[in-house]
Amino acid sequence: MTVNLGICSVSLFDHTPDQAIATAVAAGYGGIEWRVTDAGAGAGTDRFDANLCTLAPGEVAEAVAGCVSAGLTVIGLDTYVDSGDRDSAERAFALAAATGVPWIRFRAPWRDGTGFRQAFSAATAFVAYLERRGAVHGVRALLELHQRTICPSASLAHRLLSGTDPAAVGVLYDAGNLMIEGYEDHQIALELLGPYLAGVHLKNVAFDRPPGGGVWRPRWSPLDDGVVDVAGLLAALDAVDFDGWVSLEDFSDDRSPADTAHHNAAVLARLSVGTPS
Repeated sequence: MTVNLGICSVSLFDHTPDQAIATAVAAGYGGIEWRVTDAGAGAGTDRFDANLCTLAPGEVAEAVAGCVSAGLTVIGLDTYVDSGDRDSAERAFALAAATGVPWIRFRAPWRDGTGFRQAFSAATAFVAYLERRGAVHGVRALLELHQRTICPSASLAHRLLSGTDPAAVGVLYDAGNLMIEGYEDHQIALELLGPYLAGVHLKNVAFDRPPGGGVWRPRWSPLDDGVVDVAGLLAALDAVDFDGWVSLEDFSDDRSPADTAHHNAAVLARLSVGTPS
């Protein structure tokens, strides 16, 4: 199948934004999802805290202009809008609208000990707010499927969003996260999501057996070496006529981020995945 192939800037953690644009073009990607936080690029010690490819809100317009100049699409903004945080949502909507980016990311409530029904009720009210405000701004709000939240699966995400306008809210289907928690057969999950399916994050995961046995632990693994059946997922996307973006969000550390980006493009090319012309 042929899909729109993009990359998430979070996976290019040792790149500046300009370097990320150059790597994306060189590897054959058609677009970038930009990670955005209030602080921007960090100076911590891991790929998230020290991520050089994270934009502060004031840097988004320049990154968008850089992508346009390079012939890349800005797919969306990977913002960290938590459920209930209306102030952050409003700032994210305004930022995307001002820079011409079609969507922002938000997250379901984390499992923090609050009862499911209470957390779900609060999340439902927040989604209704996002639906209203997104329509005002002309920006879609996408829920990322994520382990340790109350919506780790497609069915729980659909339960939360059902009844809302899929033009205003949708789902980022994260294949790697689903293998840690929330996996349902891809075909069933994608058919269930229907018009709410807005984008795909693609990464892989493996499980390691502790010495002496016990609970196996997940670790991020190369795209072609893990429990995600990449070819099967692509076939399921093809079966539902998905025409959105598949964005690589690889957190494995077997290769450098630049080498990983090139490797993954080659893996997907072998699976007959194309990029936009």
